[in-house]
Amino acid sequence: MPDASFAGGAASARSAVTARTEDRPSHIGTLNERPLHAALKRWAAEDGDRFEVPVGRYVADILRGEEVIEIQTGSTAVLKQKLATLLGHRAVRLLLPVAAKKTIVTLDEDGVEARSRLSPRRGSLVDAVRELVSLRAVLGDPNLSVDVVLIHEEEVRRPRRGRAGRWQRDWEVQERKLIEVIDCASLRHPADYLAFVPAALAEPFTTADLCRAIERPRRTAQQVAYVLREMGVLDAVGKRGNAILYERHFGHERDTTD
Repeated sequence: MPDASFAGGAASARSAVTARTEDRPSHIGTLNERPLHAALKRWAAEDGDRFEVPVGRYVADILRGEEVIEIQTGSTAVLKQKLATLLGHRAVRLLLPVAAKKTIVTLDEDGVEARSRLSPRRGSLVDAVRELVSLRAVLGDPNLSVDVVLIHEEEVRRPRRGRAGRWQRDWEVQERKLIEVIDCASLRHPADYLAFVPAALAEPFTTADLCRAIERPRRTAQQVAYVLREMGVLDAVGKRGNAILYERHFGHERDTTD
């Protein structure tokens, strides 16, 4: 997977790659996989890869030599123990998809497409942080790299089965499909994660400042600050009123001996 320079130089990216699964090896085991997971596996695959391989008490999505490649399209919380175990003795690459574009297809009661539209929401690199919170204990581990895969995704929605609860929508997601891979940002070293903080943001800054800079809700900015502070690449340097002030900590090498 060749890399090119990513914005700010703190990460790397593969530019505008269409997911052409017909060009990938045909022997990939995708039986019973959800469409998005299966398509990303085909996209990531290279000649010589092995698929669904037992590694100790776990199963690797892809085994490339001694490197494990995991593709996670749902919550990363289920990976905490698996990664902690595997990272002790081998390299692991984790692929996390983020919908930079989303086409929403709505089905009617008979399962027939009723309408299709492009969602106005655009995802970006920083949106991966909500899944990285669960993995903060292993982020920056020298054996771990995280590829944030920016995709154009099709989300198929169907009417909710049964009566919707008070706080539930009247529809549910039936499946997610890959239309195209747009870009891929690779986070390998602790300082790479500073790509979540825009280079133009002046220091010191608060999460309110960061919120405005990344154009995301305050909660996302707080998650960024929390993860980066836990990794040791963001320092709390004081307060402005009740708000914590942060500065970037460049050149930090994470101590993984504890």
